[in-house]
Amino acid sequence: MILANYKYHYYLRGIPNRPLIIFLHGFMGNCHEFEEAIQLLERDFNCLVIDLPGHGQTQILGSDECYQMTNTALSLINLLDYLKISKGLLVGYSMGGRLALYLALHFHHRFTKVVLESASPGLPTEVKRLERVKHDEQIARKLNRIVEESDWISFLSTWYSQSIFGNIKNHPQFQQLIEIRLKNNPKELAKSLRMMGTGFQPSLWEKLQDNTIPLLLLAGEYDEKFIDINTEMVNICKLSQLKVIRNAGHNIHFENTVAFVENIRQFFLEAKSMK
Repeated sequence: MILANYKYHYYLRGIPNRPLIIFLHGFMGNCHEFEEAIQLLERDFNCLVIDLPGHGQTQILGSDECYQMTNTALSLINLLDYLKISKGLLVGYSMGGRLALYLALHFHHRFTKVVLESASPGLPTEVKRLERVKHDEQIARKLNRIVEESDWISFLSTWYSQSIFGNIKNHPQFQQLIEIRLKNNPKELAKSLRMMGTGFQPSLWEKLQDNTIPLLLLAGEYDEKFIDINTEMVNICKLSQLKVIRNAGHNIHFENTVAFVENIRQFFLEAKSMK
């Protein structure tokens, strides 16, 4: 299905007449990112999982500007229109969480509740954004130089050595996570990083106080950076709450799937929103 330069790959799983959850994966993920969580949720919900631009089997038929957050967000709204989805629940992880927050703030009438896993509103100052753009450009160049699978595996090993990921490399299913990442095209990932990286995206910090949708912020106990960021978000945004998940770093839904599912199920099935 082609919508204005976007050929999205997605799937629906669950019970059609149950509440709909839209899942947005993180950088280097794809529509299989939340597989284990969806297995635990599909009896209570209908789940829509989407490959974001630069990832999985989604194809971009236009210019590199199609990878930008503003354009990607609008294309996702067009996809929901095509699927006749007027309103739904939203879950976003990391990069997908930043995108989910953008959607919540700019298209609030399309979502009832939003879960942001290890996400941020971007960077508050131009100086910090420029620094991050330079940093991301170095990573993008490394991705563009990947030719053989051994180069790809080496890159991923270095990536998951970052402190925010805690002990993820010791997880018994870590190799399965790597297999999912290897299915992506490094050159497409480089475009995504350049166009929708934290430094390039518009800052959402000032708009947080205007949020009108209940937000559940999840951060792993080993991810101190995002605990701090999310604590600051809760102080600004009244309709938000923070849950710190034990035995997890940045990738909560992978490291502690049960706790991740329990928290979002409880949040989404609450009869009343936060006041």
